[in-house]
Amino acid sequence: MKIIITSVVVGTGFGAATSLVNALSSPYSELGAPIVGTVWAGASKVLSLLMDAGWSWAALAVATGWLARTWARGALAGATALIAATAAYYVMDAFARQEPLAGYESDLVVWWTASVLFGSVLGVVGASVRRPGPVGLLAALTVPVGAALQMVLMPPRPHMTTTPAIILAEVLVWTAAAIGAGWAVHRFRTAGHAVGEGTRRP
Repeated sequence: MKIIITSVVVGTGFGAATSLVNALSSPYSELGAPIVGTVWAGASKVLSLLMDAGWSWAALAVATGWLARTWARGALAGATALIAATAAYYVMDAFARQEPLAGYESDLVVWWTASVLFGSVLGVVGASVRRPGPVGLLAALTVPVGAALQMVLMPPRPHMTTTPAIILAEVLVWTAAAIGAGWAVHRFRTAGHAVGEGTRRP
């Protein structure tokens, strides 16, 4: 029960924050228009590019699965977190755009279905990060590799021109992916070395 509450809280916060930074980053929204040209507009644009990305939402499910520890609880946590995040995202969107939430019903159904399917799998991946050996290594590499693949196939470039915010967002993603992958490999090699030392002791 505790992990469900945690997943709902974390997912709700993530979804609402993502929608909010999207609104703040847009010069055409009522929230974004007053801060156009300020450092806050630039910061919100970078955050929007980072948070409103597939790998970022996948990381949410993986993180809650890691907190859950077991595969069964991880699957539940991952799906719950994405369901809550999706709901909060569209509620905040409706608020920011001053539109009725009923207009988002079809989108909610689609993304809630995806949340159940992919969130449960990613939650299991997150729970598997704690496991030693190749399973833990592959699980730990999921988000960094996924982020790198998305950067190659679908980089955060919504416009034809490259802006400082886009460049900074790309640098941050590549840096985080490299650090995450490096940590995963280092942990795997360190654990393997420790096991090897243990088996050689009399």
